[in-house]
Amino acid sequence: MKQPYSDLSQFSILIVDDVPLNVLLVEKMLARFNFRVRTAANGEEALVQMQEEKPDLVFLDILMPVMDGFQVLEAARKQEEWADVRIVVLSALDSNRDIVRAFNLGANDFITKPIILSKLLSTIAEQLRIPLT
Repeated sequence: MKQPYSDLSQFSILIVDDVPLNVLLVEKMLARFNFRVRTAANGEEALVQMQEEKPDLVFLDILMPVMDGFQVLEAARKQEEWADVRIVVLSALDSNRDIVRAFNLGANDFITKPIILSKLLSTIAEQLRIPLT
């Protein structure tokens, strides 16, 4: 596949999920693009990671221990310095109620699991405004 960017390391992506296999799957899907990828196993860790280095994009699970994704969205959107961080929910939750709640709390997009590579890449391209082919 032809790639318009040989190095996308200027973009930082934070993957937040308490299931290591889910994190590994997303990391593998992103590996060929050379994004700077960091991970967090729960919402509390995610906020710490965001404080240490503001990401360009966050993939956020909802169902997690310690602090769930809804709480992370609420906390993140209260921080003025994170207003431009793109937050995409990646969740097994798929009810209209959960999707609407995520958007109302400030999610930029919502992808339901299982994760499909083409959907993940088109969402990244749209959120970061970069062509990925």
